[in-house]
Amino acid sequence: RFIVEGFLAGLHGSPYHGFSVEFSEHRKYVPGDELRQIDWNVFAKTDRFYVKKYQAETTLDAYLLVDTSASMAYPPRQAGPPGSERMTKFDYAICLAAALGYLMVHQQDAVGLVCFDAEVRAMLPPRTRRTHLLAILGHLARLRPWGQTGLARALHTVADRVRKRSLMIVLSDFLDEPDAVVEALHHLRFRKHDVILFQVLDTDETQFPFTGLRRFEDTESSAFVTTDAEAVRAEYIEALRAFVEHYRDEAAEVRADFVQVDTGMTFDTALVQYLVDRQRRF
Repeated sequence: RFIVEGFLAGLHGSPYHGFSVEFSEHRKYVPGDELRQIDWNVFAKTDRFYVKKYQAETTLDAYLLVDTSASMAYPPRQAGPPGSERMTKFDYAICLAAALGYLMVHQQDAVGLVCFDAEVRAMLPPRTRRTHLLAILGHLARLRPWGQTGLARALHTVADRVRKRSLMIVLSDFLDEPDAVVEALHHLRFRKHDVILFQVLDTDETQFPFTGLRRFEDTESSAFVTTDAEAVRAEYIEALRAFVEHYRDEAAEVRADFVQVDTGMTFDTALVQYLVDRQRRF
């Protein structure tokens, strides 16, 4: 509730109407309409005032697809006083999924849940009832990150199982083979699904603050590499930038939204910024 209330407070000052609201058509301005709804591009072409009308896609089911693979467990838990633990990517994704579910059910949208690692492990169908939201929140609370990443396979499975056009909201670090994931995104779009991709990374992954000789271990295997962190920082940052831009470009090709967030970003800021960017594109 805290996340959603902060999100809605920020949304109140933005030009966007809501999470599932899309542009519908224009109509002539009448006294009493809000000035922020005037389409100034149309005015520049016609010298007449028109306002934008919007429609809520209340018939569009939504699925929250949460990556529960071991790579989402970064940073690893460390001993310390209560409350000193850092939020993992998994924690962040769970909180974001819970907030989105809470928001959409209160907007009378039907929300379902898909949990996956190398395979789809759970699939709750979309419902609009608040009791169903409690079932989703209860399931999210019991999840623990484990297993190999299989993002592409999970997306193909969802595309095969869900035949009705839906909104697919994917929360993952996307640390999988990009070409395979992109192929799966094409499969989802072929099924007419709308797709929103939230890439959740840790601040260590985006900023690489390490110094000295470090041992870096793969959380999903026994592989490791020992290297001078400062010597590889610039190359790592450039490789990450190229990796993210590749996903962003490929997502744009299939008309999917790609949003990168990290664990240092507040949830409401991430959601409001996403909606403002989405409206700017429309």
